[in-house]
Amino acid sequence: MTPGTIGRRERKKAATRHALATAAQRLFLERGFDRVTVAEIAEAADTAVSTLFAHFPGGKEALVLGDSDEREQALAAAVRERAEGVSILRALHDFLATRGPFDPDPGPKYRCLTELVVATPALRAYARRLWTDCETTLTRVIAEEAARDADDLSLRLLARFVLEIPDLAGTEPDPRAALATAFTHLERGWPDL
Repeated sequence: MTPGTIGRRERKKAATRHALATAAQRLFLERGFDRVTVAEIAEAADTAVSTLFAHFPGGKEALVLGDSDEREQALAAAVRERAEGVSILRALHDFLATRGPFDPDPGPKYRCLTELVVATPALRAYARRLWTDCETTLTRVIAEEAARDADDLSLRLLARFVLEIPDLAGTEPDPRAALATAFTHLERGWPDL
């Protein structure tokens, strides 16, 4: 196998993950999150329930929202790869502005999935946990980029506040305005970041 090519086993895993996520999302959008069982999802994807949990250990919620690995990587990249002259807080604002309820131009399916997450308590709680699970990583990256100590409580506080924004501002009548308001307050508290 040459570098950059995906082996048969990895392709099969990816296809199974895709089939499960697609089936779950279709069923959730048709019937609502709480009215769909993991057995129904597995059957719709032509897999076993054990296969579903092998690919999505987080259960039904993970079929919609994934896990925190992607979020951690994306958050870290948003801070590390920001353009010269762009503050850490501006980079985080711009990153969040493209996600979930803050996305200014979501496709129809993405909009429906976002509405499903906001309207479903179990999905909202899972989404919040995915974000807050990124606290250690985000604190470390902010500390590295600001040349500060990662044990600095103020940086941990900042990371936690940023990671609470999707849950708090995402349910407001105008999520993008709420996002801007949240970052205005953060910029007052951390003007050097």
